[in-house]
Amino acid sequence: MLGTRDYAHKNGFRKVLLGLSGGIDSAVTAAIAVEALGAENVVGVTMPSKFNSPETISDAQKLAENLHIEFHTIPIGPVLGPFHEALQTVEGWDSGGPAFENLQARIRGCILMSLSNQCGSLVLTTGNKSETAVGYATLYGDTAGGFAVIKDVPKTTVYKLAEHINQTAGHPVIPVDVITRPPSAELRPDQKDSDSLPDYDLLDRILKGYVEQDKSVAQLTGQGLPKDVVDKVVRMVDRNEYKRRLSPPGIRITPKAFGKDRRLPITNRYSPCEGLA
Repeated sequence: MLGTRDYAHKNGFRKVLLGLSGGIDSAVTAAIAVEALGAENVVGVTMPSKFNSPETISDAQKLAENLHIEFHTIPIGPVLGPFHEALQTVEGWDSGGPAFENLQARIRGCILMSLSNQCGSLVLTTGNKSETAVGYATLYGDTAGGFAVIKDVPKTTVYKLAEHINQTAGHPVIPVDVITRPPSAELRPDQKDSDSLPDYDLLDRILKGYVEQDKSVAQLTGQGLPKDVVDKVVRMVDRNEYKRRLSPPGIRITPKAFGKDRRLPITNRYSPCEGLA
């Protein structure tokens, strides 16, 4: 709350806006923003596509109602269609891969930044530390914005914060389904985060050891963590340094945050899994 309030006010912003996906990250970010700046200064925007379930669309609206914030629905289907048709003029473009998924995120980022320009509001991004670490985010998509509130908050801690917010309020400010539903980016049919990432409990254990405690692959596997998963996560962390450099600043809450706490070159030939490549 302190970091969000200070960053907004000291940089001349009275209002903030953010995308509400119906997921837990945007829910926690919105709740923090309301506590920091007041409900009258927070605007939520949901931007559904055909891949969004009725449940997540409904939960985004429920959250906005619970927080008493201004809320807008801007479907991206009418925008996505012409983009897809234009890109089909280039041989090889199709709607079956990550490029099409990322296009959806970039359209959403463009909508939020356009509203920011028009209204003079600060866009809050909603990515957590676990996703930021392994690059599970779209550059110029869900990373588009001015301030990353939960950038240094591991996913498992995001869930704890959600439960704390509800317990403190004495009622479910964040809808219970948002907390219990398996996390998904909803960029393709039946997508789950677990399709691309290890279970978040395991992922956060590896990230804490590798990023915050500077443990080697050998030390992590010596603790009983599966070597194939450790190798995969370490490669993802190192490969996505460039993406973190191009993302907005955020609040540091852990012993070591990405950025000035962890200075690594974007480009090098060394792999901690294999030595020199």
